[in-house]
Amino acid sequence: MNSLVARGRMLLTAALVVVAAPVWAQTTGIPEDIKAVIRARVDTGVSMSIVVGVVDASGTQYFGYGQLADGDPRTPDEHTVYEIGSISKAFTGVLLADMVERGEVRLDDPITRFLPEGVRAPTRNGKVIRLVDLATHSSGLPRMPSNFAPADAANPYADYTVEQMYEFLNGVTLQRDIGAQYEYSNYGMGLLGQLLANRAGMSYEALMVERIAGPRDLADTRVEFTVPMRSRLALGHNMGIAVANWDIPALAGAGAIRSTAADMLTFIAANMGLVETPLLPAMRASHAARVGTGRTDMQVALAWHVRQGQGGPTIWHNGGTGGYRTFTGFREDGSRGVVVLTNSSPDGADDIGFHLLDSSFALATVRPSVAIPVHRTLASQGVAMARARYRDLREQATDAYDYGEPALNTLGYLYLQNQGDTETAIELFRLNVEMFPGSANAYDSLGEAFMLAGETDSAVAYYQTSLALNPANTNARERIREMGAEPNVPAAVEVTRALLDAYAGTYERQPGVELRVWRDGDRLMGQVTGQPAVTLTAIAETRFAVDGIAAQLAFGRDDVGGVTEVVIYQNATQTVWRRID
Repeated sequence: MNSLVARGRMLLTAALVVVAAPVWAQTTGIPEDIKAVIRARVDTGVSMSIVVGVVDASGTQYFGYGQLADGDPRTPDEHTVYEIGSISKAFTGVLLADMVERGEVRLDDPITRFLPEGVRAPTRNGKVIRLVDLATHSSGLPRMPSNFAPADAANPYADYTVEQMYEFLNGVTLQRDIGAQYEYSNYGMGLLGQLLANRAGMSYEALMVERIAGPRDLADTRVEFTVPMRSRLALGHNMGIAVANWDIPALAGAGAIRSTAADMLTFIAANMGLVETPLLPAMRASHAARVGTGRTDMQVALAWHVRQGQGGPTIWHNGGTGGYRTFTGFREDGSRGVVVLTNSSPDGADDIGFHLLDSSFALATVRPSVAIPVHRTLASQGVAMARARYRDLREQATDAYDYGEPALNTLGYLYLQNQGDTETAIELFRLNVEMFPGSANAYDSLGEAFMLAGETDSAVAYYQTSLALNPANTNARERIREMGAEPNVPAAVEVTRALLDAYAGTYERQPGVELRVWRDGDRLMGQVTGQPAVTLTAIAETRFAVDGIAAQLAFGRDDVGGVTEVVIYQNATQTVWRRID
């Protein structure tokens, strides 16, 4: 449950006008203070490298800093290749809009029209899933399919097949009405890419190249690496450790594309209307907001997201794979476009991109993970010295690093899954349990490591502790049973319906980010803006565990008993959400 995968747990030949790659005068679009932020993030170890590109009517400018890999000191530039992850979804949205423009499909076509014989699609309350429902993340399909079980966690999508995609679709039961609610779905967008490829009679990559990349001379925008692309690849890193690239054959439309800053700015310039392309009507159609996300400042178009800011609407998408975080977007008025590419995880590039597009969006305060110096010490001096290094830093450099529970947890999984070093992973997870004894997630991870090491008694014991801390941890229950033991599920705490009704309401962390809580029979449900609904299991009269997530909620009252706030405890942090209705 707590693995890297769980955290993470996309006809006719195009008759397009081929225009040479644009050559513009240099713009002054990247301020010196942004360059300073980029240098600081690379120099402190937050990112291995960052490349930023800006385009407006006067031209383009690029800035690259860092190196392509830990052992490759080359400085990245606009021709350096990165995985763009979910930005691929924006390409899929444009492909859908283009096929609509050509009369090949309609937005309200049911997806059954493009499925192979023998594959059915789920329905709910008489409604069928349409192409537009997939493109706007409102199909009712989940974020990931339940039959996603990678053999290699370092490259988790590589063995997921189109046949498995159809198998899941055949058996899935929708949990909400079609079109009723936004729920971000990698599976749904990957399915959309496959359906469009089915209609075109070619692979997703071939369709994308034929309709978008080929006519625009985007030679470095592909699903499969070409030899020149491979020679300019910035290798992905997680917590400073080199990780494998992700191959995403079946869900290609959701996240499989690799590209460069130069190619991405050409794509963005085309979307902005700064270069001539017959795709412009389709691109503009893909930008139109169609479905609310639950946030007051955010809607979804055809894959693109539309965010309201002081400078007007921003059309954007971000992306992330095992060792990359990326962002691209542009102002709706066409005045500026941006791309930000990094070969590092888990910290992203969103804040830099948003800030360059609209200065009202603040830059984030990002600290490097303590896992980076711990890993370096471990690699050179062994695990005992690494544990000591962690404790010394936590005592003596309190503000220098991010010491949150996920730091050691992620590092442990990198050793467990990417390097197969169970012994080191156990020692890292042990340290995490010592530092965060109240974290169900930390105990769950330690239990998994012992289970993989074949030490069943220890594995069961740690899973039982995790379950005691979070009775909603279904993963711990399943693993305990797999090892032939019976989970010690804490006795259910009975909370009256009247008290559940008292907790029901809307709680705000900041403008546009809300938690909605409601009673569903004898249980409580919760949903944060833009995220799927979750079940809340009572572990005390005022405290609830989040089903399937290492988090808890505690409701607070005023002097006369009124419920005024909820505190969310997750990843060794707590956030206060004030009740607003």
